[in-house]
Amino acid sequence: MPSVIDEALRYLGAPDRETRDWLEALAEDTETRQAAQPRWVFAESPLSAEDEGFCLTRFGLTLTGRTAQRMLADCESTALLVCTLGHGYDRLIRAAQARDMRRAVGLDALGSALVEAACDRAEEELRSRHPGLYLTDRFSPGYGDLPLSLQPQLLAACDAPRRLGVTLTQSLLMLPQKSVSAVIGLSKHPQQARIRGCAFCAMAQNCAYKSNGGCEAMNKSIQL
Repeated sequence: MPSVIDEALRYLGAPDRETRDWLEALAEDTETRQAAQPRWVFAESPLSAEDEGFCLTRFGLTLTGRTAQRMLADCESTALLVCTLGHGYDRLIRAAQARDMRRAVGLDALGSALVEAACDRAEEELRSRHPGLYLTDRFSPGYGDLPLSLQPQLLAACDAPRRLGVTLTQSLLMLPQKSVSAVIGLSKHPQQARIRGCAFCAMAQNCAYKSNGGCEAMNKSIQL
């Protein structure tokens, strides 16, 4: 699995050794480490298949569209996840934007990688809670045809504003910005990876690494 630094380099589109060394130093900076305080919450519910989609019966929330159908078809229940680095990391980026844009861009890419890594740790916690079940890939409102308009209900189901301080703008973007909301299916049967890799990446059509074997090949070349 790619490291946080590998992921941040992918976001920056600059996989050279100098940038890697700079990012590693930025990640180890005391200010960065103190600002990044990843936390997450879950909200679990049984699933019920309906004509409109899959209903999370505990919350009365229906996930519509082909994405939910593909991801949850073999699941008996689901977990909603909200994960954030916290407002302190947003403040760190804003402060850097006022005096050092290179640092701000690095912090932004690093924050995106850090919150995704926190989501991976959250998934491990979820697995430990349900040792007899298998998890689907996580997927979020705005991915595929899962409507972004589900964000208010998803955050409300997780009680994310009170428990994490995560709120929404009028355009349904999360604050703090380095936050992720996601749906994870729980099944009694092994689940294949459906949305990981180049075929499902939002940058697939414009990827700087695709001609060189994709992100996995890039990560291996960096480690040599």
